[in-house]
Amino acid sequence: MAPPPSLLLPLFLSLFLQSCRLSTSALPSLAKRASLSVEDPGDVLVSPSGAFSAGFFPVGDNAYGFAVWFSYPPCSGAACTPVWMANREAPVNGRRSALSLLDSGNLVLTDAGDAGAKVWSSGTSSPSTAELRLNDTGNLFLTNGSGGVLWQSFDSPTDTLLPQQPFTGKTCLISARSRYNYSTGFYKLYFDNDNVLRLLFDGPSISGVYWPYPWSKDRFLYNSSRIAVLDPLGRFQSSDNYSFYTSDYGVAATQRRMTLDFDGNLRVYSRELVSTVWAVTWEALSTPCFIHGVCGNNSLCSYDPTKGRSCSCVPGYVPKVPGDWSAGCVPDFTFSDGCVTDEIRFMKLQYVDFYGYDYISISNTTLAKCRQTCLSLCKCRGFQYSASGSGGMSDCYPKIELLNGHNLSSFTGEFFIKVPKNKTFTLDQLVKRSQYTCPPTPEVKVLDRTYSKKRKNGPLNFMLWFACVVGGIEMVVVFLVWFFLIKNQQDVTSAHQSHLNTATGFKRFTYNELKKATRNFSKEIGRGAGGIVYKAVLPDDRVVAVKVLSTATTGEADFLAEASTIGRVNHINLIRMWGYCAEGNHRLLVYEFMERGSLAQNLSSPELHWKRRFDIAVGTAKSLAYLHEECLEWVLHCDVKPQNILLDSDYQPKVADFGLSKLMDRGKVMNSGFSRIRGTRGYMAPDWVSNLPITSKVDVYSYGIVLLEMVTGISPTTHVDSLESGGDAKQIRLVPWVRNKMKGLGRTGSRLEEMVHPALRGDYNLKQMEGLIKVALKCVEEDKNARPNMSQVVEMLLRHENDS
Repeated sequence: MAPPPSLLLPLFLSLFLQSCRLSTSALPSLAKRASLSVEDPGDVLVSPSGAFSAGFFPVGDNAYGFAVWFSYPPCSGAACTPVWMANREAPVNGRRSALSLLDSGNLVLTDAGDAGAKVWSSGTSSPSTAELRLNDTGNLFLTNGSGGVLWQSFDSPTDTLLPQQPFTGKTCLISARSRYNYSTGFYKLYFDNDNVLRLLFDGPSISGVYWPYPWSKDRFLYNSSRIAVLDPLGRFQSSDNYSFYTSDYGVAATQRRMTLDFDGNLRVYSRELVSTVWAVTWEALSTPCFIHGVCGNNSLCSYDPTKGRSCSCVPGYVPKVPGDWSAGCVPDFTFSDGCVTDEIRFMKLQYVDFYGYDYISISNTTLAKCRQTCLSLCKCRGFQYSASGSGGMSDCYPKIELLNGHNLSSFTGEFFIKVPKNKTFTLDQLVKRSQYTCPPTPEVKVLDRTYSKKRKNGPLNFMLWFACVVGGIEMVVVFLVWFFLIKNQQDVTSAHQSHLNTATGFKRFTYNELKKATRNFSKEIGRGAGGIVYKAVLPDDRVVAVKVLSTATTGEADFLAEASTIGRVNHINLIRMWGYCAEGNHRLLVYEFMERGSLAQNLSSPELHWKRRFDIAVGTAKSLAYLHEECLEWVLHCDVKPQNILLDSDYQPKVADFGLSKLMDRGKVMNSGFSRIRGTRGYMAPDWVSNLPITSKVDVYSYGIVLLEMVTGISPTTHVDSLESGGDAKQIRLVPWVRNKMKGLGRTGSRLEEMVHPALRGDYNLKQMEGLIKVALKCVEEDKNARPNMSQVVEMLLRHENDS
């Protein structure tokens, strides 16, 4: 009886590849107490068919990484295509370095022999036998004596995903730094907290999602499943409802790989078994200038189909680091002050757009009003003016930073950049609108699918048999992938949820888990209008704070959407949220625990010396500026007070409870107006009792009150007993009292010591103290238009940072 075709094809390919492979001393596996040496070119593991090899791969001069690469067609050295690397951040020496499988069952990579340092390890143990193998899918795995997998490279990809390799919420792809630098780059493919597959630029100073662009169309959110697979035939499927077919879909005898390239684009490459050239058969972004971070600050990305992508500085700016466009550009001019309108003019840049980093957005306005808005904002670098409809009106977008700039002939808006009046600049470096001519469409060749029936034997008969085998294999593969996806979706909640916190730092807890972690909510560490906070210890011994929200007025879907938004906000001076619970009527949030408690609890402590108080003022201002102007979704805090500023072990501030105004009453937040007064008496801006729209200036006012309380130690909810010389005691409100003291500074030399907190014991920086109080008084102006925004507050404080 003849063997079935589904078994003949793998056997045929295996024999074919093995017969074509170069003879080598390659090993089929690595056993305990054995090593692979960097000095022996024959010390490599080879998959059964010879399609993949694992060993030391050259990444520089006398520098090697332990990697897996395509080894058929035969290749050598840097000419091979790596798909995984253990030590991309720490290459090892070309002498005496080795990969060893220890007697304990731990796989260890050491640099410069036994006396060298351990660079990487699998972190495994096996009391019985253990063996390292490489299979024909490109997966390097460590197995024990019973056939179980102790560790596998498929669980920790670098920048490449191979066919049949599951991509889950626990994994991510991170690009290489450059074409010839395999260390970690700035681009990342991952499943976000809302279970959507995204591409992220995470640069040294800024970050931002750029795919899907500009939002997640037709993606499934909150489906409790995070998995994606590229099948051997060229189809990609993701649990967020995203899928695609490569341009060569269906060709079975083809090598494929999905790679997040160093330029930030995600591509699928394919090549025939006998070819050494990879062809791009799919890419995520056809417009490369939409990828964030390619050209840096104050620069423009331009794309010409005949010349490719290029970068240039905007007029008046020069490269910061010649030859490195990722560093961006810096101005070749200076303003005496960004608000001196007599020194400023605006230069029009046609067909230019800068994505994100808007101060504000103003709909349906005139060009003159848009220009005046940017003039009134000292840090405004320019503004976008784009048509919104009829009547000659457009939308206005003043920019705090010029980032993600691109120059596209198809863009209809206009950009106006702020430059000095006394300088002249040209537009030579900008690409003008032009009509690109497309090359002639190549002739499409239709594959010959007819076969001769005259001969029953020979090459044509073999090809017909081969095609049938491929079709059978295709059906089997499709069925297996379908079965894997269905089974994984059924098991993903239980199988992956326990690891979700490790992978993303954001987890959905059950109510019973948090009840147990808080010991039945026994240790209360704080409370407010929003709810009660308890100390908890998670099963991994991590100490956290659990906030039980006082009301559950939102539905589960709305709560998850808002919790996800808060969970994605990431700043060094904002409390990190680790997870949440939405079960029945229970709504709980899980935060990192702060050892020192709140600022309110430490105001009278002598440990809170002047430098720490000043650092708290700066850190808090930076976090509020981030919420107002930098994070992906506009967030007002609405309850800035010392109780919501927490301190870590080093007294560094972390603002808590941001975004809760939306989370607890989401349905009543309309545009910039709120349906009810929010905040705490004494810290609330007068805007709340007026009929004016609520803006970020309410947080500025509350922040100013916090500064005054931190300096004086006097709560705004009480009155001040002021004993004047020879007079009676009288009660005065905090802000007027401080203003009165500051008015006397010039006449009496200094009245600062009369209002400084006694805990400071006179030990403070006089200039910094005076500067801090002046900033605070600007923040608590009755007229909200007279108050600075938080980025301006940060700038004013930093001017006093080095005062002595």
